[in-house]
This record gives sequence, C-alpha cells and structure tokens, in this order.
Amino acid sequence: MDQQLKVFVTVVDKRNFSRAADELHMTQPAVSQYIKNLEESLGTKLLERNNRSVEMNKAGEIVYHHAIELLNLYSKMNYLLDDLSNRASGKLTIGASYTYGEYVLPHVIASIREKYPLITPAVTIGNSREIGDLVYSHQLDVGIIEGDYPARDMKVDSFTQDEMVIVAAPSHKNIDHGSTLEDEMWIVREEGSGTREATEKMWELLSIDPSQKMAFGSTQLIKESVEAGIGIGILSKWTIRKELKLGTLKILKLPNFKYTRTFSILMRSPFQTKVLEVFLNHVHSHHKA
Repeated sequence: MDQQLKVFVTVVDKRNFSRAADELHMTQPAVSQYIKNLEESLGTKLLERNNRSVEMNKAGEIVYHHAIELLNLYSKMNYLLDDLSNRASGKLTIGASYTYGEYVLPHVIASIREKYPLITPAVTIGNSREIGDLVYSHQLDVGIIEGDYPARDMKVDSFTQDEMVIVAAPSHKNIDHGSTLEDEMWIVREEGSGTREATEKMWELLSIDPSQKMAFGSTQLIKESVEAGIGIGILSKWTIRKELKLGTLKILKLPNFKYTRTFSILMRSPFQTKVLEVFLNHVHSHHKA
C-alpha cells in the first residue's frame, strides 16, 4: 500500500503520468497499474484524466491529504527501526587535551552512556600535539585539542570557545589595572602545556612580564596552591566551576578585558561510523546547552 500511495502522490504532484513515471524511474504502464490497483482497493475513483493533465476528484483530495501524512509516518517508522536495529555500539577511541579531557569530556561521555550504553569509550589524555599525532597516525578515532593541528590532510572543526580567567584566593584584593599583576606570584602550568601557552599569551596582551613564577604539572595542584594563598593563576573557567560554587576561589576581573581560546575536533578519516556520529552530536549539543 505504501508504494501505491507514493505513486499516487507523485502523479498528483506532477499532474501527469509520464512525468511521474520519470520521477519514479518506472514505466508509464506500471504507474497506471499502481493507480488502478489503489482505486480498486479503495473502491472509488481518485483521478480525473484528460489529454494534458491529471486532476484529483473529491475522493482523491481526501486520499492525497492522508497519503502525505501516512508516508511521512512510514518514513519516520523506518528510520526509528533502522536506528534500533543498527544501534550504535562498540569501541570509540577518544583523545583530548588535559583541560577538556579532565573537566568537560566526562560529562559528554555520561550523556552518551545514558542513551547508548553499548558504546564503550576509551580515552587518552595528553597535550594537544600528542593527541594530534595519535589521530594523524590512526591510533585515535577523534581528538579534541586547544587550537588547530598543522596537518593538511586532517579535518579540523573549531567548535567552541573557552574563557581563561585570573583566579585567586577569596581573601585576595581586587584589581583595577593589569599592570598591578606584574609583581604577583604566578602559579602556572609547565612549559609545553596548552594552559601555559594561553597564560603567556595573556601576559603579552596585558603587557606584563611577571618575574615570580612557580610551575606545576597539574591544574589541580595550581588550584590548591592558589586556594592556599601562595599566588594567583590563569585557568579555564571549565576547571573552576566547583571552586566558584564553594567559594574557595574567586575570579580577578580586569576592566574591558576578556581572553578566550578555541577548542577543535580533529579527525583523519572522512568517514564517520555511527558511534563517532553519536559522539560528535553529543559534543556539539553539550556546548549549545
């Protein structure tokens, strides 16, 4: 019946048996037979034919209206059945730089696992260059890094912005000008990390060159040190959500100054598996929420 309805709707839309046959890649006699069978099964004539065109009668208008609705429902039903029978499952190897991998990616994976429990992510955390190299060598299906990756045959999708902020202990005095920060003790990430690179870019934009620096190899250690009052630091807003809620850290706001960095999705293969498609959709949805 669905094929008969599809042929009927096409004939009505084209207002001609010959044009409908071309559209459906069928012969004109086959189209005529489908219409005849539909009319016989419904027990009523649906179309009025003349030499140049085909017009619906009253019964045809009723059938056409409901045929459109039925065909749409049928299409949706097939899509849902296909999605069910080809349910996304299997392993997905994901790479991410430290900030995204440790503070954002777990929430994305939790959302995926809730709806697609048969997907089993395997996560590698590293700096942006390491993740890019692993994706490039096909050791990872997808990577999320800070900035871009300089390889011509990689697909790079810059998908979200991350705001970097100056953090301090709650008791720290507020600031009204960037130059007052130069004499502070700065708690920073080690050389080579994306956060350290962002820190140095922010210093350059503020035209400061702090002489007092302490470098630590983890974001958590920086947060603990800043909370303890040892100094101030620059961190992603993603990494301090809990501390801001608890009031153990505060943001030192600079008038008319905001610094953001870009995060990108890296893929080597132009083809997406269903599992990878699910992951990418959830990543984008997470940042639209």
